[in-house]
Amino acid sequence: MIAYATIGTADIEKSKAFYLAVLADMGGSILMDIGRLAAFGTANGGAMLAVCTPYNGEAPSPGNGNMVSIAPGSKELVDKLYAKAIELGATDEGAPGPRMDGFYGGYIRDLDGNKICFCNFG
Repeated sequence: MIAYATIGTADIEKSKAFYLAVLADMGGSILMDIGRLAAFGTANGGAMLAVCTPYNGEAPSPGNGNMVSIAPGSKELVDKLYAKAIELGATDEGAPGPRMDGFYGGYIRDLDGNKICFCNFG
């Protein structure tokens, strides 16, 4: 049902490089790039994650309570994506681990402060 989620960035090139590196292990690549906005996805389709500089020209700001969750397909990939994001300069918001029955997640803040969860169900 979700086609894509968009998060703001102050530096589109830096953000594209960050997400290309983080999402590479799950086959993520840039599927659309129009300069101020780039959308990442996988060859098998599904929802995309877009990063953009705000249309109104003002500074981007992460929302309080807003979060994008990415399901790479396994606990091992959750661990790998979380570690890669931290290595690339993201900040820890909760190391990977079980959160409740059947849910495994790791949380980061990206280079612009957006909250991202890497998760696995089951």
